[in-house]
Amino acid sequence: MGIVAGLDSAPDFTRIVVCDADTGAVVRQGYAPHPVQGPDSGGRHSDIDPQAWLLSLGEAAGGGLLEGVQAIGVSAQANALVPLDSQGNTVRPAMTGGDKRAQVAAADLIDALGGREAWAQAVGSVPGAAQPVTKLRWMARSEPENAARTAVLLQAHDWLVWQLLGRPIRRTTDRGGASGTGYWAAATGAYRSDLVEMALGHQAMLPEVIGPSDAAGTTPEGLLISAGTGETMAAAFGLGIGLGDAVVSLGASGSVMAVHPEALVDQYGMITSLADATGMHLPVVTTLNAVRALRGTAELLGLPDLESLSELAMKSTPGSHGLVLLPYLEGERTPNLPHTAGTLAGLRRESMKPEHLARAAFEGMLCGLADALDVLRGRGVEVRRVFLLGQAAELPAVQSAAPSLFGAQVVVPQPADYAAIGSARQAAWALGVSQGTLDPRTPPVWQGAVAQVLDPGEELAVGQAVRQQYVAVREQTHPGAFRS
Repeated sequence: MGIVAGLDSAPDFTRIVVCDADTGAVVRQGYAPHPVQGPDSGGRHSDIDPQAWLLSLGEAAGGGLLEGVQAIGVSAQANALVPLDSQGNTVRPAMTGGDKRAQVAAADLIDALGGREAWAQAVGSVPGAAQPVTKLRWMARSEPENAARTAVLLQAHDWLVWQLLGRPIRRTTDRGGASGTGYWAAATGAYRSDLVEMALGHQAMLPEVIGPSDAAGTTPEGLLISAGTGETMAAAFGLGIGLGDAVVSLGASGSVMAVHPEALVDQYGMITSLADATGMHLPVVTTLNAVRALRGTAELLGLPDLESLSELAMKSTPGSHGLVLLPYLEGERTPNLPHTAGTLAGLRRESMKPEHLARAAFEGMLCGLADALDVLRGRGVEVRRVFLLGQAAELPAVQSAAPSLFGAQVVVPQPADYAAIGSARQAAWALGVSQGTLDPRTPPVWQGAVAQVLDPGEELAVGQAVRQQYVAVREQTHPGAFRS
């Protein structure tokens, strides 16, 4: 079919990959940071002029990068709200990331609908500071004039697709992006415009949700633009995950998502029910503590980096001589213990050694993520393989313990621009469907990610014993934290 491009507009940069449409092989790529904006008033996240995304896109595509490309797919950072007026101009800068200003608005909305369970039933998720629905509530309360002028609601990838197409009257989005808004339900595939009105104070125009293999349109130059999607969904599509696969992301906090044939409604709000980029579903469970527990332990032990902590941990043995760390350093979301602190249990004279504490930090982090995996397993989600993402996935202490603690084969993909690759794969799918060479229900089969594969093997029983040790301490310290 020729070549296609995938564009990922991340929080800080734009990455473009040009791929062979049949195999997925990356032919060439471009990169550009977003232009530096004014002082950041809200910590790491801030208001961003969407034009910065276009400038960065233009720079990343320089030097003839897109020459010969027949179709483009777009992914972008999740939860970036772009409010437009009736003329299509931005009412205010885009609100990006987990905007702390919106925390009170989130609590406000939860109460307004009747609690966490009511939201989970309505749209498959409970409002948090990051979600567009919460940002609408904040804007209505804090910037009523801007709220009153807002006529159209887009997310980052919707806005970029619309710009690439020359700002047509029709505005589109996809299931994946829509499922993160807080006003579209993955279970029913429909918007809840009443929730928009509850948050914003009035109705607004919402983009049409098109199918995974549909084209959003064609540029004036004849380039096909696919539906686009959120960064998370694009990365899952780029990795090639399917039924039986879960993805564990190791950032400061952690997230666990898996592919499932149906939307999951969780009355306790631990599962966020997202849609993926293929027509399936992506239930997600997040933890507030992952690599931050490792960094805190490294600082406590006076170690310069996580590599040193891993090296020290490898001098201990599974079970850390009875030491157990519940890594709830920032409170915790899974289980829902927002005001708790971490716990170090099992202190005995023989266990009070640096290497045992180092090992307990790794085991505590991974057991916390295993708890999140079990929330999904408990709802019938099959987990045969776990894709482990993030820099910490390369650490020997993580790789040696993860398979037996997760009770599954662990796949550690080589670092790559999976969101951009997933966007390119979506472009190839839409192109193939438009040419009649691909089935609209079956995405193109691309070569899988280059990865290291780790099996639990004979260590499985040892890992499960370590897990039981962790669960016993968790239940003793926080009885009934996981309700079923």
